[in-house]
Amino acid sequence: MSLQSHLAELEKKHRALEVQINDCLVHPATDDLKVVELKRQKLHLKDEIERLRHGENASVH
Repeated sequence: MSLQSHLAELEKKHRALEVQINDCLVHPATDDLKVVELKRQKLHLKDEIERLRHGENASVH
């Protein structure tokens, strides 16, 4: 898998988590721990995306 396709897949997962979090926040019966876990996963993906992008830019220069 190329770096670009891997980044695209991570970004897709990041967007899906955003949608899932927003859906949970709309429903008051949602478990707060579930929202916290989803946000943690989203942040982890964001960090991974940034790490890969930073590494990609460093290798280009």
